[in-house]
Amino acid sequence: MKIGIYSGSFNPVHHGHVMLANYLVEFSDLDELWFVVSPQNPLKKREDLMKDEDRLKMVELALEGDSRLKVSDIEMSLPLPSYTINTLRALSSQYPDDQFVFICGMDSLQGMHRWREYQAILDGYELLVFPRKGYDGGELIRHPHVKVLETPVIEVSSTFIRNSMKAGKDVRHFMPEKAYQYLISSGAVLSF
Repeated sequence: MKIGIYSGSFNPVHHGHVMLANYLVEFSDLDELWFVVSPQNPLKKREDLMKDEDRLKMVELALEGDSRLKVSDIEMSLPLPSYTINTLRALSSQYPDDQFVFICGMDSLQGMHRWREYQAILDGYELLVFPRKGYDGGELIRHPHVKVLETPVIEVSSTFIRNSMKAGKDVRHFMPEKAYQYLISSGAVLSF
């Protein structure tokens, strides 16, 4: 199988994440797409994250009913911080018959030169890159393994949701309903 790896904090997961995933499995040659929930991105602060189990559960709830979209906790068992190359190597080792494709935004591609062993990611894996407002991908956009997609640009972010909730705003329609209900009922929202 050809499996897209969509790695992120998903702090929290929102409709933009799920819509992009749906687009990718419908309009590319991916068989499945796996949301890899990262316990700690080396470029982000750990204390800004909700608990790993809450973020995992919200992604599971957001993807319910679509067998093409799955959640992976592989990074929860890898050393911290979570480096993409380690994740891709671990997946390739565990599932040698599958082909993994890394999915990222134009902003991530543009900053990828700061990532650990970024050249190994580019040389060893296909990258599907989606547009991000204000980013052109930089020099790495010309790499032969980089394929830029014309996905819809969705202007919603986890930061917007967190900040809005801190301000007492109702943002229930920005998240899949079951994920939103879990966020409210679990108390995970209190970590914002």
